[in-house]
Amino acid sequence: MSVGVQSEDEGKSTGSIKLLAFGALGIVFGDIGTSPLYTLKTVLFLSGEAPSPELILGLLSLIFWTMVIVTSLKYAMFAMRIDNRGEGGILALMSLLVNKKQSRPLVIFAGLFGAALIYGDGAITPAISVLSALEGINMILPESKPYIVPLTIVILVSLFAIQAIGTSRIGRLFGPIMALWFIVIAALGIWGIAQHPAVLYALNPLYGIRFLFSEGFSSFLVLGGVFLCVTGAEALYADMGHFGKRPIWLAWFGLVFPSLLLNYAGQAALILSGADVTQNIFYRLCPSWMLIPLVLLATLATIIASQAIISGAFSMTRQAILLGWLPRLRIKQTSAESYGQIYIGSINWMLMIVTVFLTIFFKSSDNLAAAYGIAVSFTMIMTTGLLFVSMREIWRWSLPISLLVAGIFFIVDLSFLIANMAKILDGGYIPLLFAVVVYGVMLVWHHGVKAASCIINEKTLPVLDFLEEVTRNEIPRVPGTAIFLTRSGGTPAVMRWHVMRNGSLHAQVLSLNIFIDNIPRVAHHERLKITKIAPDFWHVIAHYGFIEQPDVAAILDYQEVRELELDMENVTYYMGHENIIRREGKQRLPAWQRHIFAFMVRNGVHVTDYYHVPSDRVIEISRQVPV
Repeated sequence: MSVGVQSEDEGKSTGSIKLLAFGALGIVFGDIGTSPLYTLKTVLFLSGEAPSPELILGLLSLIFWTMVIVTSLKYAMFAMRIDNRGEGGILALMSLLVNKKQSRPLVIFAGLFGAALIYGDGAITPAISVLSALEGINMILPESKPYIVPLTIVILVSLFAIQAIGTSRIGRLFGPIMALWFIVIAALGIWGIAQHPAVLYALNPLYGIRFLFSEGFSSFLVLGGVFLCVTGAEALYADMGHFGKRPIWLAWFGLVFPSLLLNYAGQAALILSGADVTQNIFYRLCPSWMLIPLVLLATLATIIASQAIISGAFSMTRQAILLGWLPRLRIKQTSAESYGQIYIGSINWMLMIVTVFLTIFFKSSDNLAAAYGIAVSFTMIMTTGLLFVSMREIWRWSLPISLLVAGIFFIVDLSFLIANMAKILDGGYIPLLFAVVVYGVMLVWHHGVKAASCIINEKTLPVLDFLEEVTRNEIPRVPGTAIFLTRSGGTPAVMRWHVMRNGSLHAQVLSLNIFIDNIPRVAHHERLKITKIAPDFWHVIAHYGFIEQPDVAAILDYQEVRELELDMENVTYYMGHENIIRREGKQRLPAWQRHIFAFMVRNGVHVTDYYHVPSDRVIEISRQVPV
């Protein structure tokens, strides 16, 4: 069951769904699809035991049932059935629930902190993925080990550097490359299973349960490594709006999940048959003559996985900006064909710096695995909490059933979180610190905007009262049209400043309020609400969704606006610019928050650029805002 408008994949032909499923391979499943490179070898390292049959079957059973419960059940079958008008992801889910009740601090915390944690994951994924792929070179040329980290850095820096020019052209290759990747790892897995078919006994969950209770808490901590097999599960939900439910389901259940299962089983079977586990067991599945092509394919697959993570960070940042949780940042559209192809320079370089630092600091995928997973496990806990609220409020499930279903997911998520907490001192604190900083920035910006808006609107004057003052004071009306960008429904503060300083007002006046709704898209016929306040004075509210980009030039081109017969040849845009200063007496913001907020205001993208206002027709009036 879903909410909102009809799901985007409903009514599509079978051929269209298959095509979208093929495209989803390169965007949705890059992260989880490359996890066989490092998951089992990490789990073996954490177990600290000789690879006995009981150990291997137990570990494989845990990996299999983790993918079933977390990815297939929680995300594919439950989370993806709760969409915000076709959009998924933790911010979309938060917006959907906040839209039902305005004051929901716990829901907002879960959504925002979960989103902030995804940035931490986004910095680690490229590092561990590319490192683990290139470490296959060690098996070909053992003397190449000192060059793995420098080569990884070169690839990562190059990847981040090309983001500004867009990836729409090479993006068409992502689907075929990832399809080949899944077919290859499935074939390798089948070859490995043939060496020791008894490995399939691990499909019995009793093997995993028996292992968990075999060595007490030390066995439980192995879950921190097992969790690596589902670190990309959140992408199924987050990218739902790009492809639709059914294409993602088709790709997951039809190719990705079987391929991953076969490969993990093949690796485990190879260990049972006596293979050397001191080297990366994934590459041990491969015949020696095929090792170089596999390393190249793995490197391409991890680059694609990294690209998907970076693009996801850009999309999530745009959502947070439009919802009012981050300052305006410069967003560049890199493709006219796809609205999702964007570039945000500040986010790109921030992720690059952190990713390169992690690569240099940890030096290998084994070491980096210690920091990996903790951010994602926190995010999954947050998602489970929001799913519980959704079960109650959207699906109208009874409290016992909601507690039962969400409780099962919560117990699983909490188990992984506790196991991952053991990684904090080994580097797990890095993504957590990163997430806390991002979350803090979100809160400071939101509180600052709220405080500044209260100050500006404290003395808001009704429009009719203001126009009476204009008439009473014989303020001259000059030819042309004035468009005032405002946040309120009363007299725009910038219009009062303009009349006060210049002693005149245009013959035609339009006050424009851009409002972001808690839905992804607003229908064309619901975009504008125009109210005539007085002769030649209109108030326009333009509604946008949180994945849409407001555009003032496009607003003025709407039929409803053209019918107002504004003098567009002589239009002037007026907007205010706030300088944040210290408030005398009781302050609305603590000093440290005020300084951070003022810094973000000064360095944010100018409103003319962000809303696509013609810069040669803009008059900006500055005002000091004491907070």
